[in-house]
Amino acid sequence: MIKDLQKIPADWKRVKLGEVVENLKTVELKGVSPYLEISDIDVSTKLYSIKDKPAPSNCLYAKKNDILISKVRPTRGAVSLVRDNLLFVSPALLVIRACNYNFQFYIVTQGKFFNYLGLLETGTTYPSVNDEDILKYEFPLPPLPEQEKIAEILETVDNAIEKTDKIIRKYKRIKQGLMQDLLTKGIDSNWQIRSEKTHKFKDSPLGRIPADWEVGSVTDFAELNPKVEINPDNTYPFVEMDAVPIMGKNYSYLTYRKGKEAGSKFRGGDILLARITPCAENGKALLVPTNIDVGIGSTEFIVFRAKQQVNSNFLFYLLISTKVRLIAIALMEGTSGRQRIPNYVFQSVVKVAIPPLTEQERIASVLSQVDAVIEKETAYRDKLSRIKQGLMEDLLTGKVRVTALLENENNQYQKEDLYAENNS
Repeated sequence: MIKDLQKIPADWKRVKLGEVVENLKTVELKGVSPYLEISDIDVSTKLYSIKDKPAPSNCLYAKKNDILISKVRPTRGAVSLVRDNLLFVSPALLVIRACNYNFQFYIVTQGKFFNYLGLLETGTTYPSVNDEDILKYEFPLPPLPEQEKIAEILETVDNAIEKTDKIIRKYKRIKQGLMQDLLTKGIDSNWQIRSEKTHKFKDSPLGRIPADWEVGSVTDFAELNPKVEINPDNTYPFVEMDAVPIMGKNYSYLTYRKGKEAGSKFRGGDILLARITPCAENGKALLVPTNIDVGIGSTEFIVFRAKQQVNSNFLFYLLISTKVRLIAIALMEGTSGRQRIPNYVFQSVVKVAIPPLTEQERIASVLSQVDAVIEKETAYRDKLSRIKQGLMEDLLTGKVRVTALLENENNQYQKEDLYAENNS
């Protein structure tokens, strides 16, 4: 068993998880729904989505405010708090019940707990962690009033994160709807989406489109892997696949490498599209910022450069649109796990419709404004997450105490009681 030897406040004690929670066991029930599998847990948000399907006979029974911990890869260490009154879950999940469930929830969402589980995995085909080992996890436990105040503080930050996540999801839905309309109907000089009632449309291989739009292959409007001269001995900004967002415009970080390490080569304003699984299916793409003169990156990027009379921003949105992506993904080639999008998909298979340049710019402007909101809210959400991590490190270890807050509350309650007495 791994012990944390860090000093704790005198009025705290060290306990094992199994000493303060109840481990809920298997129940023999058939034909029950809803049912939660380990794949239904979102590792990043600690939320889950249930399936309306019969539960197997060896499922586990969970109630509202029970805590679920995944024991098996790929979601091992994922934690969720049950929000439903009744739920049946996979036996690959540990279900625990605690009196102060909010505090215990934060204990098992710490990075320390996740790392602890990683050191205890057994098995090769399906690495997993035993219930008994999970329940041996040792952590510092403050008195109950302090537990409640710590949980209250962390829950306040969590609520702000959840609220921001909802805003992000809302604007992502708005963006998808706008892309569907703007890339098929367009937007006129009055910034109104076109319709056949007010504008001229024509038949095309892609269906009905505005009369002044052109149809062609992607390479009719963009250069594919354009030639970029680099010096093998010079240092250039290097874009790694891991730094590329999901259909976004801001890379998360840059590294620098010698030109001889180049895979793909590009300039500012070019578009990088992931061509290998699973990055291609996930929608990894980047519009290279114009402040990068020449850059290099992973060999697993396809590079696009807008031709004359084509706006780079518009081309970016066109390439990440659902129709283009679905066709490209369906035609991936190679062995399982290493499939790639071949270049010919964009040279001869995928057909796209392009409006005149001024309309491209309007479309790109509208979508960029929505992206700006998403980026702003995402940055705020990430800031809140960092604040939360810092608070967890301080509050759950006793480095920072909440006793002063509790004393202030107690003093306030005493004042209120005294005032009530004097006025009764």
